[in-house]
This record gives sequence, C-alpha cells and structure tokens, in this order.
Amino acid sequence: MLAEARAPADPLSSGAPWRTSTAGKDIKRQRDGKHQRQASSRQSCSLGLEMRPELVWEDWDLRREFTKTLVLKNIHSKLQKLHVRPPVSKFFTTSIPQTVVISPGTSLSVPITFRPLQRCEYEDSIEFQSKDGSFQVCLHATIPCHALEVPDSVLLPLCAVQHSAHTTFLLRNVSKLQTHFQWECNAPFKLSPEQGLLKPGQECDIMVVFKPQEALVYQQQAYCRFGEEEDKAESCCTVLLQGLGKYPFLQLRNPATKDEKEQSGPVLQFGSVAVGQSLQKHFDILNPSPVTASFSLSRLSDDVPVLGSEFSCDVSRGKVAPGGSVRATVTYTPAVVDTVSVEYLALKCRGALNKSQLTLTGNCEGPKVSLSSSVVDFGCVEEGGAVVQTLELLNSSPVEAIYQLDLDCSGHSVFSIQPASGTVRPHSHTTLKAVYRPTQPIAHHRRMACLILHRDPMFLDLIGTCHSELQKPAILKPEHLVLYKLSWSRRMDIPVSHHAIKQEHNAQLDKQGVLCPLEESPQRPDSVGTVSRTSMEEYYQSCFGFMDPLSCSSSSSSPHVSVVPSELLFNHKMSSSLSTASPSSQSVSITNHTRGKLSLVWTAVQDSPFSVSPSSCDLAPLKSTSFRVNYDPKQLNTLHAVQLECFAYYKDSHQMEEPLLCPPWCVTVRVIGNSFQPGKEHFIPCCSLKPPRVVFPALSILSYRTALLQNCGDLPLTFCLDHSLNPALAESLSVVPGCGLIQPGNHQILTLRTSPTEDGPKQGFSLHLQLNAAKHTKELTVVSVVEKPSVSLEGDGSLYFHPTALGSRTQRSHHIRNLSRVPLRFHWSIPEPDQGLISVEPDAGELHPNDSSVQIWSFSPLAEETYTLKPTVTFWPIQTPGCNMSQLTLKVVGMGSKGFIEAEKTVLDVGEILVGSYRSIEVPLVNKSPCPVSFCLSVQQTLLDEDLIYDPASVPSALKLDCERGTIASRSKLLVRSTLRPRGRAQYLWTISYQTLNASGFVSSPPQTVCEVRAKSVFPVLKVIDACGGGSAGRLSKLHLWKLFSLDSLNKQLLSNPAPTELTYRTTTRHSLRSCPSIFTHAMLDFNFSAAPLNSDPSTFVLIFHNPCSIPVDWAFLFPEDQEIELEYWAETGEFSSTELYQMKVQDNQLFSISPRSGTLLPGQQRAVHFSYSHEFAGTDRFPVVFKLSYGREILVNFQGVTVERNRPCLHLASKRRVFTSVTIGDRAPPRQVHELHNGGAVPVQYEVDSTVLSQLQEDNFNHPVLCCLNPQGEVLPGKTAMLEWIFSPLEAKMYHMDVPIRVQDGESILQRFEGCGLNPAALGSKNFLSDTKSSEPYLQRLPFPGQVVFLSEDSVCLGHIPVNSQSSRILFLTNVSHTDTVHYTWVKSEQFFVQVVQIHPERGSLCPGESALCVLNFTSTDYPTCYQLDVICQVIREAALNRYHDALQRWEEEKQRQQDEFTITDKHLTEGQRVLIDEELVATPVRKGPPLRKYKTLPPISASSSSETVGTLCTKLTRAERRALREAAKVWRRPEPPQPALLHLGVTAHSHGLLEYHTQFPDQFNKHYRSLQSVRFQQPETTSSSTSLPAGPPSLTQSPERDIVTHVLTSMLRSILDDPNFTESLINLPFKPITYRFPDTGPSHCSSIPSSLAPPPCPTSSHPAPQPQSMSSGREQHNTVDKAGTAGRSEKTQNTLHTEHVAADMCEDVLLNAIQNLMMEAFRGELDLTAHPRSVILPPASSRRRTSKATAEVEREITKEPAGT
Repeated sequence: MLAEARAPADPLSSGAPWRTSTAGKDIKRQRDGKHQRQASSRQSCSLGLEMRPELVWEDWDLRREFTKTLVLKNIHSKLQKLHVRPPVSKFFTTSIPQTVVISPGTSLSVPITFRPLQRCEYEDSIEFQSKDGSFQVCLHATIPCHALEVPDSVLLPLCAVQHSAHTTFLLRNVSKLQTHFQWECNAPFKLSPEQGLLKPGQECDIMVVFKPQEALVYQQQAYCRFGEEEDKAESCCTVLLQGLGKYPFLQLRNPATKDEKEQSGPVLQFGSVAVGQSLQKHFDILNPSPVTASFSLSRLSDDVPVLGSEFSCDVSRGKVAPGGSVRATVTYTPAVVDTVSVEYLALKCRGALNKSQLTLTGNCEGPKVSLSSSVVDFGCVEEGGAVVQTLELLNSSPVEAIYQLDLDCSGHSVFSIQPASGTVRPHSHTTLKAVYRPTQPIAHHRRMACLILHRDPMFLDLIGTCHSELQKPAILKPEHLVLYKLSWSRRMDIPVSHHAIKQEHNAQLDKQGVLCPLEESPQRPDSVGTVSRTSMEEYYQSCFGFMDPLSCSSSSSSPHVSVVPSELLFNHKMSSSLSTASPSSQSVSITNHTRGKLSLVWTAVQDSPFSVSPSSCDLAPLKSTSFRVNYDPKQLNTLHAVQLECFAYYKDSHQMEEPLLCPPWCVTVRVIGNSFQPGKEHFIPCCSLKPPRVVFPALSILSYRTALLQNCGDLPLTFCLDHSLNPALAESLSVVPGCGLIQPGNHQILTLRTSPTEDGPKQGFSLHLQLNAAKHTKELTVVSVVEKPSVSLEGDGSLYFHPTALGSRTQRSHHIRNLSRVPLRFHWSIPEPDQGLISVEPDAGELHPNDSSVQIWSFSPLAEETYTLKPTVTFWPIQTPGCNMSQLTLKVVGMGSKGFIEAEKTVLDVGEILVGSYRSIEVPLVNKSPCPVSFCLSVQQTLLDEDLIYDPASVPSALKLDCERGTIASRSKLLVRSTLRPRGRAQYLWTISYQTLNASGFVSSPPQTVCEVRAKSVFPVLKVIDACGGGSAGRLSKLHLWKLFSLDSLNKQLLSNPAPTELTYRTTTRHSLRSCPSIFTHAMLDFNFSAAPLNSDPSTFVLIFHNPCSIPVDWAFLFPEDQEIELEYWAETGEFSSTELYQMKVQDNQLFSISPRSGTLLPGQQRAVHFSYSHEFAGTDRFPVVFKLSYGREILVNFQGVTVERNRPCLHLASKRRVFTSVTIGDRAPPRQVHELHNGGAVPVQYEVDSTVLSQLQEDNFNHPVLCCLNPQGEVLPGKTAMLEWIFSPLEAKMYHMDVPIRVQDGESILQRFEGCGLNPAALGSKNFLSDTKSSEPYLQRLPFPGQVVFLSEDSVCLGHIPVNSQSSRILFLTNVSHTDTVHYTWVKSEQFFVQVVQIHPERGSLCPGESALCVLNFTSTDYPTCYQLDVICQVIREAALNRYHDALQRWEEEKQRQQDEFTITDKHLTEGQRVLIDEELVATPVRKGPPLRKYKTLPPISASSSSETVGTLCTKLTRAERRALREAAKVWRRPEPPQPALLHLGVTAHSHGLLEYHTQFPDQFNKHYRSLQSVRFQQPETTSSSTSLPAGPPSLTQSPERDIVTHVLTSMLRSILDDPNFTESLINLPFKPITYRFPDTGPSHCSSIPSSLAPPPCPTSSHPAPQPQSMSSGREQHNTVDKAGTAGRSEKTQNTLHTEHVAADMCEDVLLNAIQNLMMEAFRGELDLTAHPRSVILPPASSRRRTSKATAEVEREITKEPAGT
C-alpha cells in the first residue's frame, strides 16, 4: 500500500478503502490522486508495437528542461507506417516528424522534452495512428510528495493472555522527500519505533508488540502521520493490526507415573536417600494450549525454610511452546539423618486460570553400624608381651559409614586398634586389629567410644590383665563387667558378694562361668529414680574426664574417678636451645569419688614429648591429687598431640575373690602442643569441614550433632576451639574433642552438644576452629533456635458444612499442616456431646516438617438447626512425648435441614409409543431444599384401561429406571434416565416415588410420590377420514361410498388391537412359496367397487388416510404377488390352480389397481390413495388384498367389482343389510325412511318390491302394517339412484328381521334384508331416547382430491332433530383454491323431492382464482315425519375447458354447415379429404392394455365382444382389423362433447318429528325452530295402480315482486327506526307506561298450536291401492284434510286467515336471515370488525327533525293510499 501526501488542500489521503489482507503482510500501492499509476518500466503492446504505456516525470524543477525517450519497437513481421500527433500542450514537445516508418524488428526513439513553468501536475499524450488503428502514450509530470508504503494489515501470532508476541513489517519511503513519521495506536498493541525520519527510498522495520489482557479477538487501526516536519505531519495512513489472545494452560506431569488422578497434583517421591548424597528426579511441564506460555517455579509463600531447602530445581522460569513440554530436574540432598523432607513447588503462569502444585517428598537415611563384639578380652599377658585380637565393624545400611575410634594408637595407650578411622562401604564390613601391650602388672579396662558420623557413638570394652614375675593380680574377665554394671545400676560403691547376687536372681552364670544379667525384673524401690545414660552422654563424660557438668547434673549418681582438666594445650616452646631449656608443664587433678583407696597408674611411653609425673600414686577415698604433664619436644617446628591415659583400681582388689573383682577405671587427658619457634610460619592447613552448617532440633532439649573435619593436605593438622570471639558460646555449646591432631588424609569426627534457646539467632552463630595454633581458622555455623510447634488449619480454623439432610451424612476434607521444623504428632479431640454429630478420620497421625495431612470430617445432624462445634487438635513434638503440648480449636459449622425432592413436572406425558419398541426418557428431579438429598426411587405401574382381561399386577413394569439410587445436590436438577418397553397396548400410569437414605444407605422415610409418567402404548393405526368417487362411480354419494367400502368397519378394525398371529411378520416381507399366500388374520372386509357397464370409465375411489397417532406408520396393500417368494426356474412346478390363474388374470390385466400401494404417514399426516377398477370383462371380479401396517394390524380386504353387459339391467345395493332407525311402538306417525337403489347398468331398470312378504308380515302382526313401501314400483335411470321410501311401524318392542325381494324386469331379483327395532316408551320412562342419537360432526376437508380446485366448507350438513313444517338455514362457502383457473359451479337438484325440501341460493355462479362464494341452504321439512338422507351435487367446470369446448363445437358446426352448403364432384381417382361428421357417440371397441412383463403368460382372457377376440393374446402387435379401425377413426370427426364436470357431494341429514312428539321429546328446542305454514307434502312417484289424491293444504305464499318490495321497505324502515334515538328512548320508557289497548283473545297462536294427531300416509299393499299425494297445496282448490278420527280440518277461511296473520312473521324471518347472511359474508371476507367504533350520524335540530318526520309520515301515507286506490 502506497500512501502519499499530494497537496496541502488534501491533508489526508483518501484513496480506495483499506482492505484486510489474507496473507497478513500483502503490500499494495495506493495513491491519493485521481490516477492509478502503474510501474513505468512495464511494457505494453499495441498494433504490433511494443512501448511503455506512460512516461512519468517525477523529480523536476522550474525553468529547466527534462527530456525522456520513448522507444517504439516493431515486433510485427511487416513494415509499420505511423502518423504522429504531437502533444497538445506547450509543456511537452517532440522533434519527431509527422510520419515515421519502422521496419520489422527495429526500434524508433522519440525524445520528449518537458518544460514546466509552475509547480503543478501536468498531463498530456502523444498519439500514433496507422491503418489498423491508433494508440496513445500518456505523458505525466507529478509533484514530488511524501509517500510511505505500508501493508494493509499485520496479523500477529497467537498470544497468551498477559504475555507478549511481536512481529515486524516494513515501512518504506517511496517518495523523493525526507519524511517524518509518527505512529498512534492503543493497547494492547504497541509499535516501535513510534517516530522517526526516513530519507528518500529508505526502509525501516517497525516492530509490533501485542500484549493482550483478555482472551479476545483484537482488531485495531494503527495511524501513521507523516509529512515534512514532525510537528506538521498532515498526511496519514493506517495499518490494520489483528491479534488473538488465548488463555495459557500448563500441566505438571510425573513421567514415572501413569495415574491420571495424580496429574492434577503430581508427587515426586524420592524415597530414602543417603545423607550427604543426592538424587535427581524429573517432571514435565506440558503446554496443551495453542500459545506459548511463560512460567515460574517457586516454593509456597510459607514454605521457605529458615535453613535453606534440601530440594533444588534446575528450572525456575522459562517458556513452553504450544504442544511442547519442558523437563525439569529436582535434586534432593538430605543433611539430617532420619528426617522426612516435604516441600511444595507452585507452578505460576501469567494469565492462566488454573494453578498447579508439585509435592516433593524424601527421607534421609543414615548409616547403620554395629560391632561384631562389644567386649574384647585379651586375657592374661606377661609384662612386655602383646596380644592381638580382631573384630569386625559391620555396615548394614546402603549408606557409606565414616567412623573414628576415640583411642590414641601412637603408643600412649596399652590398647591400640588399627585402622583407628576410616570408611565402611554400604552393606560391607571392616576388620579391626586390636593389640594389647601392657607395661605394668595390673588389670586394664578401657571403655572406648567408636564415633560414627551422623550417628550416636558405640562403645567397646577392652579388658586385659598383665602379670609379672612378682605381681599376679586377679585376671579381669567379662563377667566382672556385668557385675560392675549391676552394681552401678544400684549406685553401690563396692559390689555385693557373689552369693548375694545369686540370691537376688539378678544374674546367672553361663556355660563358661561368666556372670551375665537376667531378664529385666521389676526394679527395686531404691532404683526407681535411676536414669539410663545415652551413648552420647557417656561419650561426653569420658571426654570431659567424667566431670561433665550437664551430665553430672542430669545423672543420679556421681562418677568414681574424674580428671580436671581433660584437655591440655601447649602452644609454643619459648627457649632457643633444647639443652638448656626446662620443659614446660601443666598440672592435672584426679579425684577419687569412691569410699575406697585407689591406686593411680599412668601409661608411660618412651621417647614421647609428653610425660606425667609422678607416674603412679595412691589416692585416698574422696581425695584429689595433682600430676604434672611435661612437654619436652625433641624436634622443633613440629606438631604434637597425644591422649594420656591413667588407670585407677582399688588398692585391695588383689585380695578379692575372682567373681567379685571390680574392673579398673580409665581416665584420659588430651594434650596437644607445637614446637614452632617465634616468627616461624606454621603449616598452612588444607582441610574441609562438613557440613558447613549444623542445625539442632528446634526443641529446648539437650541435642547432639556431628561434623567431619577432613585433613586434605600432606601435613599434619591440629585444631582447637577458639572461644575468644564469642566467650558465651563456650557455656551453651560443647564440642568434643576440643582439640586434636589429624594426620594427612585422616579425619576427625566432631560432636557438638547444646540445648537450643528461644533467644538464639535464627541465622545461627559461628564456631571458630583454630588450625595449627596459628591465625588459620575454620568456621562452622551452628543454628540452635527453639521454635514453638506451629500448626495451621485450613480455612483460618473454620470448617463449614453445607446444609445436610437429617439422618444423612456429609463429608468434607480438611488440611492440617506443620509449619515448624519439628516433626509433630497430633490427635483430634471431640467433646462427648458432639461425637454423635461429627467425626474425623484419621483422628491422629504424624506430621513431618512442612508436611500436611488430610482428614475427612463427617457431619450427621440430628435436628433441624444450626450447629457450631469446636473440636480441638492437640499436637506435640515426636521427640518429647507428653511435653510441649499445644492445642488449636477448629470451628465446625453445620446446619441440619429437611431435604425433599420433586419433579419438574408433576405429570410427564410421554405420549404414544409403539408396542414392542423402546424409548428412553429423562425424568427431571429437582431438589429445591438447601441440602443434598440421597434417595432411592421406586416405580409402581397402573393400567388405566377399563376393559382389561388380565390382572394388572401380573404384568411386569414397562418402565425401568437406569439409576434407582443417587444423590441430588442442593438447588439443582438431576435427569434420571428411564427406558420404556411396553409389551401390549394399554394406557400406562407409572407413579415414581422416592425414599430418603440415611448415612448408612438404608431407607429413612416412607415413600413419597414425585411424579407420574403417563404413556400410551399403541399399535400403528390409520383412519379413513374422507372418500370420493370418480369415473363411473362419480355420482355416488359419500354415504353410499362409505357403505360400499365398509369404511366404518375398516376404521374399527384399524383402531383395534392386532392378534398375535398378525404380528408373525411385523413388516412387509415376502414369506410364501405359493401364489395364494397364507392369511394370518381373521379380520376380513369387502371393498365393493359398485357396478358399471362394460367398457365404461373405470370406477375410481379416493380414500384419505389419516394418521391420528403420534408415531409414523408404514402401510402397504399387498397383492398376492407381493407376498410370494420368487423362486428359481428349476423350483417352479408349472402347475397352477384355477384360483391362481384367475388372480394372475386380474393382476396381468390390472383390473384392480392401487396408487400408491405403500407409503409412510407421519403423525397427523394425511395421504390420498387411489383405488381403481377397470370394467373390461363382464362379470363379477374378486381379488384378495392384504392391508398391512408394519408392527400393527393385518386386514384381508376382498376387492369386489361388477361389470354389466350393456344390454343387461342391473340394480346394485351398497349393502345387503339395511338397518332402520328405531321407532317406538304405538307411534301414530312413524317416520318415513329411505333406501337407495343404484342402477349400475347401461339401460333403465324397472323394479318392483315383492308385496307378498310385506302382506304376510302384516298378517302375522294382527293386520298391522309393520313395514310398508310407499313407492314399491319404479324406474331407475342408468347410473342414477332411486329412493325407496319405507315406513317402519313396530308393534312390539323387539328386533325385526325382514328379507324383502326386489324384482327387476328382465333381470335377476335381489334380496334385501331390513332390520328394525321397536322401543317401548313405558320401559324407557322419562329418558329421551331420541336425544341419545349422536349426529356426526361435519368433516372439514383439508387435503384436496386429485384435480379438485373448489373446496366446500362442509361436506355434510346435519340438521339433527327438527319438527315438521320447519325451516332451517345453513351457510356454506365455495372456495376456488386455484391461482389461475376460473370455475363455474351449478347446484343440481335432479329430483323433484329435492326441489321441495332443499333450496340453495345462488344455484349457479362463477369463482375467480382464490375467490369464495357464500351459498345459503334452506331446508323445509315436510308435514310428515321423515328421516332425510339427501345428497346434493355441485357441478364444477373450469372456464378454460368450457371455452375449449365451445370453440371446438363452433368449428364442428361450421364444418357441418359447410358440408351442407357445399358439394363435391366425386372422382374415383381423387383422394377423399373430407371427414365424416358424426353427431352421436359410438361405443368404442375396447383396446387391450398391455400386461406387465412376467415370467409366464396367462391364458387369453375372455373377450367382451366378438370384435376383440385377439385381446389378451401373447402377441402385443395390433391386428389388421385394429389398424383398419384406427384409420377409419381418423377420418371421423365426432361432435365435441362437453367437459365432464367435477362433482362435489353435499350430504344433508335430518330427522323430522310430529309437533306433539317433538314438543314432548325436545321441549327446550321447540320454540327455537321457525315453522312455516307453507306445508310441503311428500309425494310418491306415479305408479300403474290407481291413486287417490290426498287433501291439499292451505295455499302457499309464493315468491313475487310485491313480496320483495315489501321486504326491502320493511328492512329500510327497521334500520331507520333502530337509528332513531327517540325510538330507543321510547323503548326504555315503554315498560312504565300504562297499557291503553289489548288485542282480543283470538285463541292459541300459531306458535303454540299443536295438532292432535297426524295420520301417516297410507301404505300401498296388494289389496289396497296406494294413494298419490301431491307435492304442494295449490290455491283455493285444496280440500280439508280428514284424519283417522274423522275430524274435519279447518275451513278455507280459517286457513287463509292464519296465512294472512303469518305473512309478517315470514317477512321478519326473511329480513333477519338476510341480515345474518350479510354479516356472515362480511366475516368470511374479513370485512367485519366487532371492535370498530359505531358510526355517528349528525342529525338536524329537533324541530326540523320533527317536521321531517311528520313530512315523511305524510308522504308514506300518500304512497300507501295509492295502491289501495288502484
């Protein structure tokens, strides 16, 4: 992107909009001006010439010339002749001639000079023309301006939150000017450098730093302002900075473990590590996030030990790449033996949401050393002799052991052991060589200490006896040591006798006669206070000459012999000459603490620089004596160090018996000295001191530690304590030995002892060792601080339990941590009243320093209240049991509450589920209580069906819970998954109950109902909701179709349960090897396709199947071939039965067809299924079809169809069984009922009801006409339906069965079975049997039939029970659902009876696309009770088809007229071109349909006529006769036939009753019907028998113009009166006015007049001729009606008076009916708004209104008088 600053008038560059680059750094060039400039170096080609498309002058000045050359190269193969048009302006000039010629392959240079006069942009062009065209080269001079080139966008890499990522992009100055720039951007982006100066053409790398603070998508514009100066940067360019912040995520993983649970908090277990050694282990830091994450490893805030850490990690911080890992190494170097170290490393990552922690644990293991023997007995040795013994030093630990013997092996002791110091490898031993060289004849015993680094010392008893020729003291044996120890434990000075010891049973002699102690026996009272000495205390007493103040004060007994001081130090030899100088000496004092006289003997060594004088003496009891220790070195500048020993024994010990011999005591004095002369430099020491820091336990007890001083040089090394820097240190800290000499390569184990105090420095103090008696020192840091045991409790000492249900238990974990450096032991104490509420596991344990322990606390409330409990934890140091005990109190808060659960829905209705299938549901349980609830669920099943034939308790539960036990958290929801598996059809009710569980998991409450689950297990069901006919069955009513197809029985079967055998094959499958498959069902129905003439249109029926359930249904109509398994050819038998051959004929000729034959109906979906029957073969056809519902019913449907020969009469019955409406016995006017007879043939049918059966029935019933036919004879036209009128009048309350033959002229008689039931009114009582009759609700058609474009709002109109002579109206709507076709409709009333009873207005009309029409149906019942079942047909014809018919008819008639007017002279050679016009339709010869491809051909079918004998043969080609017939048909032009209308059937049903009966049965409905005096009398068709006319009724009021005028006038008057407010006020005040006039009482009104009786019409029988009543009463010629009682009817005058009185009522009825119809039409069209404000009419003033009213009244009177006059 190129950004330029063009001119001051345009400070900001406004080029093309910035666009985000997909590559992130896509560089684009962009200018501010109007020109988009390309690179000038690019070449272009035009007309075979190659040149630069533009010449640009960029760097130019005023008043100078600048010339550039334009090169034209001819790359064409022919000569180019060009005419040059020079630049138009004077600023660009060229000297090229006007015409130039360029040869092929040559170039022409055109110099162009630019001469600017002012500083602005210049544009021009030079044009070249040739015979092939022309082209131009642009000349452009630009003003130098500031321009920077930057990318459109910069995409930064993914960056972790609170981290930073960076990238760079190039900023280039593409101008010729020096440009200043300055960046402006907001966080989280930062650009560097933010400002700078770029020279022309210079580039600069700009670094973008992205540091997001949240995990978001960041997209910001960075603005770069640039210009000539920094403060005047007026131009600007932008760069879109894009970045994405992600949260980092790091994990710690121990590679040595694969336990996923530990990955959240891994633990590095170092195990046991030798003291002073190191062990390394690794752990990984993983980064599964897509961003680089930086981390830091640190100890917890309160985890930094005062003395440093024994764990070290080589990684403290770093970065982890996405998907990568970093391995860190932890080194464990323990320093204190038998301690466990615990530390925690916290992994911190900036921006991360998680926290990880690593636990480091390890324990320090020290050496385990033992001696092979605790006593070395050298026996008796002659003076001057020596005895050598060996023993082993064993190391049984994996740690290297460093030891040192506290014995001077340089000859100053009678005992020596080599090696005196060294190292014992792990799990090995070292052999020690012990030598005994006595110098004086006495018994020697020395208890030598063996020092072990990091361990307490061991002691070895060395005993031996020296005999000389003169002195033979008692031989000292090991048993003497045993007796001495027993005596010492009893604090005795002189041991008891041997016999006394035996009597006390405290010792026994072993096999060698050595006295050894028995097992520990109860101490005697005098030894209760005895305190056993530790090995460290004993060692310190020996080092301090048995005068250790701490040991003496702590021990209950004093030593036998002590020496003071125990260490002597000889620093310098002051004399210059060895011969004349007297040796330096110091004194030591030995004290006898016994009650016996002791002999003291010092071990003397020849040529030793140290000597003691006197060398021996006797010491009285409880006395002290002094000795002089002389230092007389024989060599100068030398270091000397010895350990002088002195043996003390009882003076009279030689007189004791051998078993009672007391061993001598040995005291030592450590002496060091040096013979360095003054000014002589001492040896430079080379040594090491490990460890450099000694840490004592933080307890106020006497503690010991060891250190190792190693001489690493080649010269001897002496050391001594220097207390001059810290004199107080000598009192609190003791170090033994305090001085000594270390030979090259050897070491000295130093033992430190102190009792830590609270006021000691936490950083420790320094202990200085003076080396080689010079200024060289070695510093040892000693930490001796008392720390109080400190324990921290999680949660600041509080533990809160969430509310807990009564009887249940809640557990929580709680951490306790040791914050001190002392291992502690703890124990929880719960008050006894609270022990039933809370408990803890474990309740005791140990805590190492910095270690934490997890306890599980349990809370079990007993009451609904809040508990505050305070258990205490007691802790104390492990090293001091029972002492330094501390306590902390934990505040435990818990609340007990009652828990309960409930369902989200009290009733969960699953709906319908298929039997045999399963469904998973989720029952949401909600816990609204504040505590978790543990529950146990149970399910109780209930079957809601009333007609159960089995015990519901024996049915296993169909609802299974996946989880019956569980816990729901407080105020949360749990989805309990359940599985439904119904095994039968039923309505299930499952009651889910729960019981709460206590802490032990047992039930603690009675069952409580949670919710109910309802489900209905169903089989797949279908239902036929509508039917229509077409073709030959198009004029059949829906009721007739319903009976033909037995649809009521079909729906009943479909809605019933399938038998087990029907579920043999749950889905559609081929299962039979025969052509006639086996039937697995007992449900059989007939589909009667009615009857039609041969070769007529197929009878088509369309059934609308509806899926009323909530599951999809797969259905199929299976022909026999659909159930047959196709076999191989060799498996076919080739023999077929007659039934199989017949079925193959039906299938091959497709006599019965179904479309579609299978499908799937979703819940609530509807589907139209077409059934067709072809009338190709005369006769009756039957075909079995299986109607199969997958997983449901299987019904055998027998298709039946009749094809009648055209010359044969045929009456077809929808059903051979007709059930009459039940009639009460004794009814004087039983209702008239009808029965349909359909003519299925092509000729009219004359029928006659056999009256013989009816006469016999009358005779059998006491000459009472139980059943009579009003029209026993008649004629039925082809394709029409006749109505047989019957009157059923039962004599008894029973069921009548009557088989009545109906004879057909020239045809076969049919037998019809009539059934009717007589009812006893007395038995029924007051119950209205008529009101129980339920009328079917009208079905609203929602799915169109094929080709249907007009919908009827209702397919049936049921008027119910009505009185005679009543009028009823219904409003219907015809809707044209087509969007393109206009249709015409006509209501057809073919029979005269329809005209009398049913009237529809308008009778005809047209509907535009989408238009609706309102039709009013007026029903007037006759004067005789009748059961009406009428079928009204509406013919619908499309206007387009009608227009085509009229056009074709017009052409045909024109052709016919032309042929009549013209004639043609025939010539036999001329081809006949004139078509023959035929005015009548000929019966066409049926053309055979081609059979489907099958393996085998059936036999040829029986031909319908002789002309079609070849139909059905194996040959599929047309015969010669057929081809000739086709040619002849092509020459014939038949008269066009009118289009066949679509028929809509409207069923009208009603049941009229006599007035008296209706008033009795329906008293509430009597006054709701309008009864007209226009009596309609039922008529019978005329028959051949004689007939008598029934008396006629009163004259009817026919429609006339006068009536219409009166109706409109009354309508206007009523509207005006209702709009008049005065009239409204008068109506309000009318009840308060007195009655001034009363009409005379003229008797009962018409509304209340009820005739006493109504005689039924006479029944024609064989002996009595049938009367022939007229349809309507005609004028004044009617006669009075005479009833059975002989009562004469009213006179003509009375009837006329009644009719005159009811004219106004008829008019009012018409006016109100018209108003209601108008309202319905407005509502249907959406024009009626019940919420609209009433219209207000502004009336004139009252005076004028009154005058107007009077004037109007006068005018109306004038108008009224005129007709009277005329």
